[in-house]
Amino acid sequence: MKDIEIRFAENKDLSTIVAIYNETIPSRMVTADLTPVTTAERTAWFQTYDPKKRPLWVVTHAQQVIGWFGLEDFYGRPAYQATVEISIYLAAAIRGQGLGKYILAFAEKEARLRGIRTILAFIFAHNAASIRLFSRYGYAEWGHLPAVAELDGVARDLAIYGKRIDRTEN
Repeated sequence: MKDIEIRFAENKDLSTIVAIYNETIPSRMVTADLTPVTTAERTAWFQTYDPKKRPLWVVTHAQQVIGWFGLEDFYGRPAYQATVEISIYLAAAIRGQGLGKYILAFAEKEARLRGIRTILAFIFAHNAASIRLFSRYGYAEWGHLPAVAELDGVARDLAIYGKRIDRTEN
């Protein structure tokens, strides 16, 4: 896809970030939220991101936000500072067009610049598309938590995919 740009998320992007996130909830494939969230509910979360350490980016096409991704603390203790969790959310109309690999390459490069050595992705085990994407780009299943989520009365597993990026190059 042409004319794709990535930039740090700004306050003005929060409502679109929330809208894209809320689009994913009904699919029961991406998030454990069961009902839409509000911009007000996500404001504190948004403010935890820091471009220098834990950035949140938006993906734009023709100056319209079509997705977002971020690197979050994995676990709030100092020994885990070189490990992050990645989250990627794309607008429904843009999914399946190859942006995932572009985002992963970008995120890994930027993570290295911030001293990150490990990236983790928490993926519902029934989300074959996300598992395929991460597996294709060198992520391996490092953990499997059986039946830890319940979505519409169905027990769902959570897979943890990880990659050491200090030993790999893109």
